[in-house]
Amino acid sequence: MPLREIVTLPEPILRRKAKPVTKFDRDLQSLIDDMIETMRDAPGVGLAAPQVNIGEQLIVVEYAEHEDEEEELEDEDAEGTPQKPKKLYVMINPEIVKASEEKVMGIEGCLSIPGLQGEVERHEKIQVKGLNRFGKPQKLKVEGWMARIFQHEIDHLNGVLFTDRATRVWKPREDEPIELE
Repeated sequence: MPLREIVTLPEPILRRKAKPVTKFDRDLQSLIDDMIETMRDAPGVGLAAPQVNIGEQLIVVEYAEHEDEEEELEDEDAEGTPQKPKKLYVMINPEIVKASEEKVMGIEGCLSIPGLQGEVERHEKIQVKGLNRFGKPQKLKVEGWMARIFQHEIDHLNGVLFTDRATRVWKPREDEPIELE
């Protein structure tokens, strides 16, 4: 599973609407595996196919929410905060079918726009439908940071970048951690 090159601005594919995936073949499975490895290597919490120069509607997301319920813990993050096990999502032809009226501000970064962060308002909760890696329908209800990640990645499929939605964009100081997708 080779790592794919993550394209950055001003690469034109980042501004194009991606086409729906119609073929669930070995090439698609290889692309999915490559995207997962590329996202993990970056490191990021999400990656959309246009970011690896493929104009198709495919996203991968992997994230662990902070532990706030009595669930089995995988480990601790860098700050020592207990983490739930990471969950990996592969979603093909994703579509937001429901979004909460409640919105929240948050800081975002992007693997395709290195060195910048922005403050972006997103829906607190969303429902997403699409297909899994084998073409079977799936529907997810996500909230908080997971909802933010899905909205960010789905925006990529529509040629929209976080800087288009940000109320403010800045270059973080060297001692300030960069938030990636």
